[in-house]
Formats: sequence, C-alpha cells, structure tokens
Amino acid sequence: MLVLGIESSCDETSVAILKDGKEVLANAVYTQIPFHEVYGGVIPEVASRHHVKKITYVFEEAFRIANVKKEDIDLVCVTTHPGLIGSLLVGINAAKAFALTYHVPLIEVDHIVGHIYANFIEHDFNFPMIALVVSGGHTELRLMKDHYDFTLLGETLDDAVGEAYDKVGRVLELTYPAGAKVDKLSFEGSPSYKLPVVLLDKDSYNFSLSGLKSAVINTVNKCNMKGEEINKADLACSFQTSVIKVLVSKTIKAAKEYGVRQVVVAGGVAANKGLRLALASAVEAELPNVELSFPSMKYCTDNAAMIAVAGYFKYLIDKKNN
Repeated sequence: MLVLGIESSCDETSVAILKDGKEVLANAVYTQIPFHEVYGGVIPEVASRHHVKKITYVFEEAFRIANVKKEDIDLVCVTTHPGLIGSLLVGINAAKAFALTYHVPLIEVDHIVGHIYANFIEHDFNFPMIALVVSGGHTELRLMKDHYDFTLLGETLDDAVGEAYDKVGRVLELTYPAGAKVDKLSFEGSPSYKLPVVLLDKDSYNFSLSGLKSAVINTVNKCNMKGEEINKADLACSFQTSVIKVLVSKTIKAAKEYGVRQVVVAGGVAANKGLRLALASAVEAELPNVELSFPSMKYCTDNAAMIAVAGYFKYLIDKKNN
C-alpha cells in the first residue's frame, strides 16, 4: 500500500511517500528557516505564502525520489491540526485536490500524533508505552495501550518546552531557531546559576515552565543593571539542567506507575542532546527492561513521513471498525 503524506503546519513544506506505513520511499522537505530568521520567529503570513509557492515543487520532488506514479497512490494523509491556519490550509487543499483527482481515501492527521508515530519508522511499538511529547507548542505525557489508544496524563500549564528554549535563547542573544543553540551552548558551561526546578504536585504529570523562563530573564536583567558579565554557557547549562530534570523525572515516574514496556520521545525537542543523554541514563538505571526510542534527527522536526505513518494506522483502525 502506497501512502502519500502531506505536512504544512508551520514553516516546513513536506511531502512523503511510504510503503505499508513503514518503508520511506521519499520524504521531501522544504524549510523556511532562513526567511524567518531575520524576524526571530515564524511570521504566519510569510509562512503560508511560502507554502503556496513551494507545495507543487515539493510534490514533484517526492514522486521523483520515490520513482512512483501519482496513480499508484492508495491513501492520502494530511496534517489538519494543530498549527498555523494559513499554512495548514495549503496542505489540506493540496491533499483534497489529489484525493479527488485520483479517487483515493483522505485521512486527517493530528500533528502531535504524527510526531509520536515518527518513532515507528525505525522502531516497532511495544505496548503499553509512554510518549513524551516535547515541541515548540506542546509538552505532554501520553499513555498508549495500543495504536491510537491515547490517555493524556499531563501537559504544560503555560509555556511549551520548545517555546521556553527559544525565548531563553533570545535573551542569550542567540539567533533563531535558538533551541538547538541553547542545547549546544549548555555543554560548554556548568549549572552555576540557581534556577527553580518546578515539579508541581508530586502526583501531577503536568508541567510548568514559565517560572523557569522568567527566572532566566530576571537573572539576565539583574546582571545587566549591576553591570555584571553574564556567563551565557553557564546560564544555558543551568536552564537546561532544570528543564531536563523535570522532563526525565516525570517520564520515569509515569513509566513505573503504568508498567510500560517502552518510552518514546516525540517532537522537535527530541533532538536535544542533553535530553537524550539524561533520559537514556535514567531509563538504563531505573527501567532496565524498558525500551527507549528517539526518532532520527531528520524525523524529529516537522516532516510528512510521520504524517503518512500516523494516517496509515488511523486508516486501518477506521476500516476495521467500519
């Protein structure tokens, strides 16, 4: 079964073609980062215009790489939410046009679910499992007992992890996208700044990062007012240490409580080196019989391959139930 995936929720235009929801024949991605870098963040109107300009070219590139014909496609899957509405509509309209032209089913995919299923491209799922979702707009812990069987255990009450990283990076005068740069800079310093570790209630799986972000901003402002030099590497390390301690502790706690067989990490922040090292160490020490999986770097950021995988399983479940 050949599955066409389409992703345009933010600033990446991507089209992928997968075989049987697993084998990636093509995953073409056009990124707009250079155009948004000058603004220090994604401008929705600019993003949607670039999607309109590039969607056809990305389509053609995917079919060229996969070396298949358009009439060979059996299923179309597209991101419909969450995301920037103007950007989403470009992908949705392209998907609808293709599905109508070639008379194939169309599956709507939740972008966050797509990030979770990015893990399935290179790792099989071993249920029950915990999914830690860490991205620019979301921070969640989900329990999965089977495909598309989700229980939300906790989520951010304010800032998402990726959002906090970008804002801290901006305060540290790092260029957009700053999250990866904060991660890299943190390995050059030590956690010498005292910052809060916000775990909330001991029984809660929710997250709160706005206080930590504000603490970093206040630290920088106080140093500036006193004319003191800021050790950016140490501050980045202190911030990352606090973030990762919360993410890891809550993930390990959930995995123990629900007796899972696997922990998967999903979203753009899954590429964070500090998180990967800390969680791998914690799982090895405290959950020796639990498998831990991260997507490859190319599948951490927004891409259509993950949408095709998620849509493929949604299609199979819908078909079975109907």
